[in-house]
Amino acid sequence: MDHKSVLLRKYLYDEGIDPDLRRLIHMVSVAGKYISAQLKAANRKMSGTQNASEEHQLEIDKKADVILQDMITQLDYVAEYASEEQEVVIKTKHPAPKYSVSVDPLDGSSLIDVNLAVGTIVGIHRCEKLIDSGRHIVAALYILYGPLTTLVYTSGKGVHEFVLNPEGEFVLSQTHLQMKPEGKIYSPGGLRTHWTSAHRQYIDDLITTGYKLRYSGGLVPDFNQILMKGGGMFAYPGLINNPEGKLRLLFELYPLAFICEQAGGAATDGVTPILDLKLAEIHQRAPIYIGSTTEVEKAKGYLST
Repeated sequence: MDHKSVLLRKYLYDEGIDPDLRRLIHMVSVAGKYISAQLKAANRKMSGTQNASEEHQLEIDKKADVILQDMITQLDYVAEYASEEQEVVIKTKHPAPKYSVSVDPLDGSSLIDVNLAVGTIVGIHRCEKLIDSGRHIVAALYILYGPLTTLVYTSGKGVHEFVLNPEGEFVLSQTHLQMKPEGKIYSPGGLRTHWTSAHRQYIDDLITTGYKLRYSGGLVPDFNQILMKGGGMFAYPGLINNPEGKLRLLFELYPLAFICEQAGGAATDGVTPILDLKLAEIHQRAPIYIGSTTEVEKAKGYLST
């Protein structure tokens, strides 16, 4: 197969997935093109507001959310739109919807002022199943805005990567990405002084067995590195002063856990698979250990005692 000739919309069609799901993923990809263009024009200005997680917003945070909301909620098969930037779920009035969508419009936007990579994360759930568990996800994707703009998605039939070309089309780069059972890189979030003893012992184990530190502070680029390198581990643990960690279960962890499992990896909160965790409210947080099965299982050995 000549990957350069395979466009995202054709690949989605050839996968044989539900036509409405296919169109929804394609619509998100179009939104990603607009966000990519906005990032190139961004002036790093703060908006003067905070999002629902009480984090300061850049203007581009708000623009990315508006772009995604406008493009997704117009689709007559979408029931709900939940954004990390908003306090409540936006419900549409479409008569017979199939899907609900969760988004982190611009994860890692605090890295924009130092010109590091950021990303958009999207989870597509069965209709009105946002407040449940991650096992109702039917597709997930992220768009990474770096030296290249790439889109990685799964609809439950493997994990595939596309690259935005100069003509403005996402073209196939790699199919059926897989993680090895064990990697050699680790990305640890959270201040070391706030780590629990069990987590610190786990990280020390990785260090003494030759793992290399690779951490940018951005969830999407750090997870993407582990996926593209074929294995390793990203962790944002529960901290002494914040046992639930920092990352949002619905907007960040469910979608990436689904992608990771589809690539042969694993994702847990240290003990329980991320996709099995029950969601009580949309901005709920949870710790995460995600990557190769060996590293994730090793974490359980330290954290479950």
